[in-house]
Amino acid sequence: MHSQNWSTLPEGLPVPTDDGAAGHLIGMKLPQLALAATTGGTVDLSRQPGRTVVFAYPRTGKPGQAPPTPDWDMIPGARGCTPHTCGFRDLYAEFHALGCAVYGFSTQDTAYQREMAERLHVPFPVLSDANLELARALRLPTFTVAGEVLLKRLAWVADDGRITKVFYPVFPPDKNAEDVLSWLRKGPGK
Repeated sequence: MHSQNWSTLPEGLPVPTDDGAAGHLIGMKLPQLALAATTGGTVDLSRQPGRTVVFAYPRTGKPGQAPPTPDWDMIPGARGCTPHTCGFRDLYAEFHALGCAVYGFSTQDTAYQREMAERLHVPFPVLSDANLELARALRLPTFTVAGEVLLKRLAWVADDGRITKVFYPVFPPDKNAEDVLSWLRKGPGK
């Protein structure tokens, strides 16, 4: 059995660099796509009124399960999906108080995501892009590990279905929710 603790970040993780792969996203209108949600049904991010926060991550691990590749921790930005999600979970009430909807997002299938959402008590929907429809439509930054296409870690804020702010690259992942919340509290342009 693998003894990996996915809830913590080990020391010495490589820091991802800004490769410019998300620079085109600000101002983009989200495409009309129904994404399966861990809460049941589907969500079309393009139809979400008001302010929406979406954080994307490569893949969450399961307790006792090995990572997809032995060098997972050495891939810049790969490690930290559980702490990333828990950061948004822990600050969810504060996002809600600001009138923001929050969504997690990955290329894992809904059944896999649902297990994680239940285990970690995630209060918001996690969306599956297992067919890479949204990733392709937005030209999101990705990488491939063990034949699996995964999203590079990022977050965005959308207002009425249009992306207005992008956080990329994200490091450390457990602080991303705090960074997004800080930006929201300051207001755009500050």
